[in-house]
Amino acid sequence: MSTTWIKGADFQGPFATADETAEDMLVASCLAAAAQGDINAYYDLGVAYSTGSHGVDCDLIEAHKWFNLAAVAGHAEAQLCRADISDEMTAREIAEAQRRAREWLRAGERRAA
Repeated sequence: MSTTWIKGADFQGPFATADETAEDMLVASCLAAAAQGDINAYYDLGVAYSTGSHGVDCDLIEAHKWFNLAAVAGHAEAQLCRADISDEMTAREIAEAQRRAREWLRAGERRAA
């Protein structure tokens, strides 16, 4: 999956579409791609959660989780974004985000087995 839904030509910011169902579908398709290991989908989810766009609330723990998954897989921009939001998080929040990232990876291993 590409980052089209965030960086596409029709994107006008977080209020680009009034259709919440379409936004839900965008996040759902990104989650499906993330389940397949798409590092761009990990990054896109980090962007959505860090900005509170595309039908999701701003959640820095979830954003850190997704940026962390992308960064570990080699996404350079995700590494920078993870560092940026870490400055706004407590050590406990970062630990929770890391725990969630490990859970995501373990769940993927179970699906692959």
